[in-house]
This record gives sequence, structure tokens and C-alpha cells, in this order.
Amino acid sequence: MGCGVTKSDQFHKHSRKAVTTIRAAVLIQRWYRQYVARTEMRRRYTWHIFQSIEYSGEQAQIKLYNFLGYLMDNFTPSSNERNLISHIFRENEVCRDTEWERYFSYENIEVPEIYSGPHLTFPLTVEQAVGLVEAFRNKKQLHSRYLLQLLLETWKRLRMLPNINRISTCHSKEITICGDLHGQLEDLLLIFYKNGMPSLEKPYLFNGDFVDRGKDSIEILIILFSFMLVYPSDVYLNRGNHEDYIVNLRYGFTKEVLTKYKMHGKRILKLLQKIFSWLPLATVIDQKVFVLHGGISDTTDLSVLTRVDRHKYVSALRPPKKRYQSSAGMSTDSDMDEDAWSTVRLCQRRPSLTFPKPIGTRQNFQNRSLQDFSSRIKVEDDLDIRSRKLSVFNLGTDKPEKEMAASSDPVNCDNANEEWKQILDLLWSDPVTQDGCIPNEVRGGGCYWGPDVTEDFLNRHNLQLIIRSHECKQEGYEFCHNRKVLTLFSASNYYDVGSNRGAYVKLGPDLVPYLIQYQASSMTRELTVRQSVGRTERSALKVLREQLFAHKSDLICAFKTFDSENTGFVSVNDWATAVESVMYLGLPWRMLCSQLVISKTSEGMIDYHEWFSELAIKGHNTDHIDQSLLETLYRHRSTLETIFRIVDTDNSGFITIEDFRQTWKLLSVYLKMEITDEAISDLAVTIDSNQDGSIDIDEFMEAFRLTDKKSRLERGRSMFMGTATDLTKLEGDPNI
Repeated sequence: MGCGVTKSDQFHKHSRKAVTTIRAAVLIQRWYRQYVARTEMRRRYTWHIFQSIEYSGEQAQIKLYNFLGYLMDNFTPSSNERNLISHIFRENEVCRDTEWERYFSYENIEVPEIYSGPHLTFPLTVEQAVGLVEAFRNKKQLHSRYLLQLLLETWKRLRMLPNINRISTCHSKEITICGDLHGQLEDLLLIFYKNGMPSLEKPYLFNGDFVDRGKDSIEILIILFSFMLVYPSDVYLNRGNHEDYIVNLRYGFTKEVLTKYKMHGKRILKLLQKIFSWLPLATVIDQKVFVLHGGISDTTDLSVLTRVDRHKYVSALRPPKKRYQSSAGMSTDSDMDEDAWSTVRLCQRRPSLTFPKPIGTRQNFQNRSLQDFSSRIKVEDDLDIRSRKLSVFNLGTDKPEKEMAASSDPVNCDNANEEWKQILDLLWSDPVTQDGCIPNEVRGGGCYWGPDVTEDFLNRHNLQLIIRSHECKQEGYEFCHNRKVLTLFSASNYYDVGSNRGAYVKLGPDLVPYLIQYQASSMTRELTVRQSVGRTERSALKVLREQLFAHKSDLICAFKTFDSENTGFVSVNDWATAVESVMYLGLPWRMLCSQLVISKTSEGMIDYHEWFSELAIKGHNTDHIDQSLLETLYRHRSTLETIFRIVDTDNSGFITIEDFRQTWKLLSVYLKMEITDEAISDLAVTIDSNQDGSIDIDEFMEAFRLTDKKSRLERGRSMFMGTATDLTKLEGDPNI
């Protein structure tokens, strides 16, 4: 009956084809979902690696400063160890304003005819401020004479401002708020390109952390200060936790200024200390939006913050000196007693280093070495800290305790401690999803506060939104606490190229946040998602390898608990368990194993000795240097460099051999470990190759930078500034 092809056959044929198509679509969908899940997992653990290491560095900085402050409190003024570090605690010099202006005088600094950078006259004009932006875009530098003059004018202006700025929008204006910039000039230039320069019609609020980490911190400050002077009612600045000279020692701003301004860098830094201490603490917009850098706590009170003498807190990491009335009626400053009178609530923020038992009179410290001192340091309860420091103070005098209390009562000490706590919370705190308020042990300062604390704070002060910065977010911003807290971060590519976007927010009279995201590097716009995630992941893994190697001894001990027969091999499961027991990073170690470990047997066992040998030291031959000393250097590299910067009192970049030895002794006390004089001498001889008796700090730190012999691709990418096409070629190179 015809051709033999029925409608039924055609239907079955089309049905089979449709089924095949649907199966293919399901497979593609399943593969895509798995791909997205894997990519997201890689993004998350990469982020976790970067953030964990960043916060541990901040915690180490605070612990170091607490330790040095403790030494200042308990060593005699005549001791060499105290003299080595005392200069960083001299932030409260009694000096009239006219004396400061004379000290920072710029008139005697001549500008040479060959200088091709921007010229400034005061009062500044809009054209000059815009000219500075263009000059820095073209990699020019402002002369130190103009910089000192600009800083002096900025200082005068900031002293006129309240602790909390109160500003308002109107129907013709909307205010732009920017988060952390961290010395990344490219981000600031992009914001100005997208949003426009500051002006009467375009007000800005910059929310702290202008400096550190990036390479153009001083240029960012110059631009922000210039526009603030030109538009004093339209450009506002809040202080961040990095506007602190102690933090700057570790994170690069101090080094940047001294490198760019070799002749007058020390004066510039001193004036910047004063300026940072005068920066306003927060801003309120339209009486409804509270903008601050870090966060709040369950005790944050705007009435307290309004009356604080903010300039006393040159460093927010340590309470200011308190004034005491002596029996003769004279007012004196005490550096030691400030912690003795601090409240228990303050001390609970971070453990402090102190003695396990009474330490005797101050005279007993005269002949005490750092090694003797180190054996007695331990963490104690906060109440014991208070009582012991009071006993030290009393034992150091011939007066009975009652007479001491009568003649040396601290003036407004409770208020001062409450103020310090408020400022510390304001600059260092972070929000969390759980209710309550607890010490921020991850950063080492401030607190974690929950949605209930936010709700209570907003209700008490009749506010509706908190805008803060302080935390890097992958999208440049993040809402939390029922969208009543907005975190804003404006430094894109913060950890590495492609790691995160930057963002700024615009607020109009309706106070509804309008967020704009961006990435400043042209390289990120050329990378695919896969390339961007892969690049960031490789950078994070490189940093993680360095951290793992820095804990080599502890890791080997952990591996040996699973390797009872001392074969040198452990299983992947045991390797992952051992690594987490040492590192405490909460990472998916089993999944990371294939990325971190190359030396595996055919049975999948890991040769942990060979794994460590995959890392090498760049530069000097270190075979003759004590290995425990080397491991200490790798693990506490940033802390050691910070102490070097402190010891380098003339900011020359060089320290003497004797100061080098004293630095290592300080570190050994801080770490509660023994480092022999012989080991330190061997290290000093290795570095002082020209035998001139001084050590170049930068050369020393670079000589002991970890490098991974088997990650040439990662090393190339971490320093590579090419295009996405070049990166693709590098990935496809069969020789890599």
C-alpha cells in the first residue's frame, strides 16, 4: 500500500531523535552545573586562603605592638632594649601648634628649575587639583616643598572639623561614597572617569584606608586632600584602621614615602601622623545613614564619639597617655600606667603578654637580658594583668599604696578607656550573621557584631542604614543584617588580578543605595571567567605553599604521627588531616592535594620530604645558616621586617649589625624561643657581603623570599603584566 513509510514510523523516528536531543541537553546541563559548582568552589577556597592570611597578618601586627608596648611598660628607661623601640611610642609630644608649623616649615626647601612636576599655590584652585590627577596619571611626582605645604594646610583644615561630619543631600545632588582604596591609584582614576571629579555638584565621601598595600598611597592622599581643600563642604574623609603609623610600618606606606621622598620623608611621615589622628571618625548623611570604616559594638554611642579628643589617638592600637597629678601638684604623663588602669572589658579584646608571677621592683630590670625576660612571658587573665601592673607601679616607689592612690589618681581614666574602646570598635569591627557581640579574635582588634546589635544601634540613634568598608568583597559590596548594613570596597583586584571587583555607591535624597561595580585592570577585561579564576587560584596556591613551608617543622612532626615506621610516606587522607591540624585554615585539603603536591607514588602515597624539597630559597646560599632560624624567618617575615623598620630610627633603610642582633633578640622574646648569638652572627655575616657593618633591610628581606621550583607558571603569572593572549600562550607551552 504505497511507499511503506507509515505515520507511525515517522513518529517513532522523530521521538527517538527528540529523546536523544533531550538526553544531550540534560548531559550538557549537568556538565555545566558541575562546571559552575567547581568554579564556585575554587573561587571560595581561593578567597578563603587570601582572607585567612590577610587577617592573620593583621592579628600578628596587633600582637607585636602589644608586646612592644608591654616591654615599654616594664623595662627601665635606661635599658638598651627599651631605647631600641621607645621612639614609636612618642606620639604625644607636648608641642604648640605654632611650634609644629615651624618644625614642618617648607620655605627653606628649594624647587629646582629642572623639576617638571605640578606646581602649587595656595589657596588651591580647582585647576590645580585636577592638574594633580593628570600629573599622577602620567607618573609624575609632587615636589616635597609643595607636599609639606599641602599637608600643613590639610592639618589646619582637619582640626576645624567635628568627630562626626553631618551632611545632607538635596534635590540637585547625590553623594558618592567610596570604600577602601589601599594605594591603588588606578581605581580612584577609574571612579573619577566613570562618575566625574569632585565638585559642587558632585560631592564625595571617602571611607578610610586610603593607604598601604598599593604602590600609590601618597598620590591618593595628595588628590583627596587637594579636593578637600578646594571643596571643603563637598569632599569628606573618614579615618580607617590603616590611617595609623604603626600599621603603616608593616603594610608598606612608611616604606613608600621614604622611597619617594628620601630627603624629607621623615618630616612628611611625622606630619601625616598628626593628620591621620585628626581625620573625622564617621559621617551621618541626612540624619539617617551612618558611614564609618569598620563597624560598631553593643556599646557604641554617638554621644561619646562626638566628644572624644580624637587627635590623642595617633595609633588606635594603644590608649593615649594619661595625665596624673603628683603630690607636688605637677601634671605628669605616664606611659606604663595606662594599661594598669584599663577596664577588664577593654583587655578582653586581645590577650596581653605579661609575667606568670610578681616581677619585683623596677630596679630588677637593670641587668635583665631579653633571654631572661622571655622565659617568663605568658598569656594571663585580664584581671591579673591589671593587678600585676598596679603592683609593679607601686613597688617602683617608696610610698605606701594608700598614699600612691591619693597622689596619683588617674584623671578621667574610665572615660579615656571608654573612648579608646569606642574608637577601636569603630575602626576594626566586622559584622557577622549570628546575634551578639564578641571580640574579633581573627583580626585581633575590634569585635564581631550581629543583626541584633545593628537593630538596637539604629533604633537608639534613629538611623536606617550603616555603610562601612574594611572588608574585601568579591563583588565590591555586600548587604547583610536584613540589608541594614552595606559593606563597600573600592580596591578592585585586591588580592590579585581578577580576584574581586571594586564598587562605589551613590545616595540621593531618597537614600536608596545605587551601586556601581568595576574592575580597574584592562587585563581582567580580556580574561575569560576560567582564566580569571585560574589566575587568582594559582596566586593563592603560591601564597599557601609559602605558608606551608614556613611551618615545615610542625608539619613534619604531624606527618610522623601517621608514619609510625618512618618511611617518609603518608596517605592523602593522613596528609590532609595532618596539614589541617597545624594550619587551622579550614580548607578542603584533599581537594587541594593535587594542586599542592607533586611527589606521589604510583599507590597515591605522598613523599612529604620530597614535597618540602620542592621549595628553594632565592638569593644567598643558606646551607650554613641554622635551619630553625631560617624557618622562623620564613614564618614571621613580615613581623621581622616591621621590627627592622622600627629599629631603623633614622629611616635610612639600613641598620647596624648590633641593631640587627637586637632585632632578632626582640623577635625571639616575642616568639618565646631560643635563638643563639652564633646563629644570628652567621646570618648577619651572610647578608653583610661588603662587610661595611650595616645591613640593607630591603636586600635582606628579598634575599630570603621563598620561591617554588616547580611552579614556573605561577611565578610568571604573579609578575606577568601581559595580555590574556599571552597568558593563553603561556598555558599552552609544552615545556612548562
